[in-house]
Amino acid sequence: MIDTKTKVSVIGLGYIGLPTAALLASKGYCVNGTDINSHAVETINKGEIHIVEPDLDAYVRSAVSSGKLKAHLEVQKGDVYMICVPTPFHIGSGIPIPNIDYVKTATKNISPLIKDGDIIILESTSPVGTTELIKSILVKNGIDTSSIFIAYCPERVLPGKIMSELVENARVIGGINKQSTEVVAKFYKSFVDGNILETQANTAEMCKLTENSFRDVNIAFANELSMICDTNGVDIWELIKLANYHPRVDILHPGPGVGGHCIAVDPWFIVATDPENARIIKTARKVNDLKPKWVVDKIINKANSMKTKKIACLGLAFKPDIDDLRESPAVEVVDSLIDQGFDVSCVEPNIINHQKYNIINLNEAISQHDFLIVLVKHKNFMSIEVLNELKAKDALDFCGIFAK
Repeated sequence: MIDTKTKVSVIGLGYIGLPTAALLASKGYCVNGTDINSHAVETINKGEIHIVEPDLDAYVRSAVSSGKLKAHLEVQKGDVYMICVPTPFHIGSGIPIPNIDYVKTATKNISPLIKDGDIIILESTSPVGTTELIKSILVKNGIDTSSIFIAYCPERVLPGKIMSELVENARVIGGINKQSTEVVAKFYKSFVDGNILETQANTAEMCKLTENSFRDVNIAFANELSMICDTNGVDIWELIKLANYHPRVDILHPGPGVGGHCIAVDPWFIVATDPENARIIKTARKVNDLKPKWVVDKIINKANSMKTKKIACLGLAFKPDIDDLRESPAVEVVDSLIDQGFDVSCVEPNIINHQKYNIINLNEAISQHDFLIVLVKHKNFMSIEVLNELKAKDALDFCGIFAK
């Protein structure tokens, strides 16, 4: 087992990097985290968190108070380097193209610090070939990569359950060679209870993209079905419940679209690599991207019939009970309504205020608005009293909050 005096340098202290850093510190590792966000660095060094995630605050508070976790604006020297930076995509005409600029920058930044025997791990969701690209960047910067260990290990955690799933979930380790795979697998075994599955780098990269594309395709089926049911006057929630009694059918629940930095993004990485063959994956992405526009049309039609421009939207996050707005379809719906001249207030229980949106509490929304829209199935909206009030207001439900 690797000595817990090993220094771990985590680059990127966001929704994956910070929980990972805090977990490693709780296991006894000396962890230095790096982020370009000075507010995040200052917050963490006070033992506090800048994101909403159950149990993370206790982990960070304990790790910082013990001296095992410190945050910095510049990368610190370590024995293990974990790259947990964003990998968005370039927006332009045609197919969105993966943007791995942050991965390249992180690799260049650690290059002067690397010594023989060091471990470099990429956790950021990346196109196939990115781990090999890290190796080539290091070579260009004068690093003898035969004396270090490089591997890809994608995160596969669910926001809202990150701290438990970091430990419990199986992890896929793909090294640039067999020895790298084995060394990095040994490191993960020191803090992960789930199975450690060993493979090669390009397979591990494709595995992460495949997992999220699978979910995207299945969600697209549910979203497409919901639009078809609306046209035919069929209750989509009752239909799914009945259909799922079939022993080999498991239809997911539809919503206003698909959000988050994984499912809404990763399929494009596959499409960009092989657009000719990724036809189902590309179509699913288009269906899910279309859903918010369909939701907006439904809202506008009802608003026009009510002769109102004042709307309260319940939920902004991309999924229930978190504060993460990345790629959120609820945000897309709200933005579209605002752009079209509607007076929109938002209820987001996990955000106190926002520089762009008028955040109000649930009681204000119900008492001051006749037209309410439910976009996210937050637990705060699920009490019997709230559901009865929303039904009395004939709120539009796009996430199944009224489903029996």
